[in-house]
Amino acid sequence: MTKRRPAFGIPISVVLLATPEGWRHSVLTEDGGMLCGRLADVAANTTPAQAQAAVAAMVADLAHDFHGADVDVTWDPPRESGSWTARVTVAPTPRSAGN
Repeated sequence: MTKRRPAFGIPISVVLLATPEGWRHSVLTEDGGMLCGRLADVAANTTPAQAQAAVAAMVADLAHDFHGADVDVTWDPPRESGSWTARVTVAPTPRSAGN
C-alpha cells in the first residue's frame, strides 16, 4: 500500500478571531495553503486563553495525524482586540541515549 501525501502542508501559523457567533480560525500551511473554520466545540463566551488552547490542540493534532510531526504553538502578544496570532514550529526530536 502506498502512503498518500497529506492534502495540506504542516501548519506554520494560526490566526484566531473572536466573533459574536463564536471563535474562528485560519491555519496557514508551509505549502501556502490555508485551512479556515470555527471552533465548533468552543462556546462564544469562552475566554481567549481557552480558545487559544483549543486551537493549539487542534493544530497539534492535525500535524501529528497527517504528518507524524509534533509542533509547538507560540502565541504573539495581541495587536488588536479580538484577534490573536501564533507561530507554529516543528518540535525538536529528542535524541536517543545512544547518539
